[in-house]
Amino acid sequence: MRTRLLPLLIVLMAGVLLALGVPLAVITAGVEQQRVVVDRIDDAARFASLAQFVTARPDADARNKTPEEDERRTTLSTELARYHGLYGIRAGVFYRDRTPMAAAPHGLPVPRDGEGAQAFSEALAGRRSHDPHQIWPWDEDGRIPVASPVIRDGDVVAVVVTDSPTGQMRSRILHGWLLIAAGECAAMLVAVAAAIRLTGWVLRPVRVLDAASHDIATGRLKSRVAGTAGPPELRRLARSFNEMADNVEDVLEQQRAFVADASHQLRNPLAALLLRIELLALELPDGNEEIASVRTEGKRLARVLDDLLDLALAEHTAADLQLTDVAALAAERVDSWRPLADDKGVRLTYEGHCAVTGWADPVALSSALDAIVDNALKFTPADQPVTVGVAPDGELVHITVADRGPGLADDELARVGDRFWRSSRHQNVSGSGLGLSITRALLAAGGASIAYAPHPPHGLKVTVTVPRSAP
Repeated sequence: MRTRLLPLLIVLMAGVLLALGVPLAVITAGVEQQRVVVDRIDDAARFASLAQFVTARPDADARNKTPEEDERRTTLSTELARYHGLYGIRAGVFYRDRTPMAAAPHGLPVPRDGEGAQAFSEALAGRRSHDPHQIWPWDEDGRIPVASPVIRDGDVVAVVVTDSPTGQMRSRILHGWLLIAAGECAAMLVAVAAAIRLTGWVLRPVRVLDAASHDIATGRLKSRVAGTAGPPELRRLARSFNEMADNVEDVLEQQRAFVADASHQLRNPLAALLLRIELLALELPDGNEEIASVRTEGKRLARVLDDLLDLALAEHTAADLQLTDVAALAAERVDSWRPLADDKGVRLTYEGHCAVTGWADPVALSSALDAIVDNALKFTPADQPVTVGVAPDGELVHITVADRGPGLADDELARVGDRFWRSSRHQNVSGSGLGLSITRALLAAGGASIAYAPHPPHGLKVTVTVPRSAP
């Protein structure tokens, strides 16, 4: 969930920062250009104030000129030349018919098209230049034309034109953008750190709740969640989960206690009943079929009660997990069952590694293997093999018990291990139908599992899987 929530938050925060940063960058560029335009307008106005007193044209008759007129034109030309040399800005003063009054550099033409021509036309009409189009840092050929009218006696007699390069302005804009980008990156880092803390604060109780749910699902019913961290909604969920777990544990405990108590309490009346049956058998002729049938059913009932008590204990007892040599334990159980197998004429053998370790409860695993081997010997005909094998598989250890009995159909494989279930084809074989249920409960308490599969051409293959890593 964190890998899905965190990118979503980061994308949203990046979108917010871009929505703020892009307009700020545009405004920064506009402010910088506006400052340059205002400076150019002020410069053009200063040149216009100098030019309004120059009345004679440069090509006029010398007799119509005065020394004061020449001095004014010289001053204007000197100021324009100094301005161009100092700032690199081309500037000129032009009469209405576009002939130059003074210009720097010499021979500067009047703009014929583009924004320069538009600014010149607006100045002829007595208006100052409007803002030119925005120059961006990548506009290497961009320039800023500004025009200002020269007014004498209420009439426009000339126009001052400046044509400014934008290299320094573009550098300042780019520098401002870099500062904005650095601020955006810093803000993004802070936002990512805040998002990580936020997702951790929100999802940590969810992970704890998931772990506790897994523990309860695998039999560790004492697992609980501390409802002191995270948002209020998750704290309430943690408290509700703990209440639910307490109720489930109480119900299961009552169920186990009832089964154990019922099994224990029924043993004494059943023992007394069997004793009375034996006393009654003494009064009847030997070989009475009814007494034999009652005696068999009584023993079967006693076995069912014993299995119910074992099942209740298996579901209630916590596993004592420890590092166990699974191969040695399986070989030992094969040796223990071999006399019974020899007595039935079944070939019980161990095949597999000599030493394979795994984490298991040795007592529970031994009891489970005893139930599986007993079941295999029970259904395997004489002169047929039963093979027990142990093999590692990555982080798991597989213990297989394969027999050559009649096996089970596919629909029966789905039900094997259910309480009191027995195949209709095996009703004549002694048993209570609880052996494999007890086995599954013993294995589940230790984190192991059991699976059933056909063993071609006929037979059943039971696989017990034990983890190799510590829980």
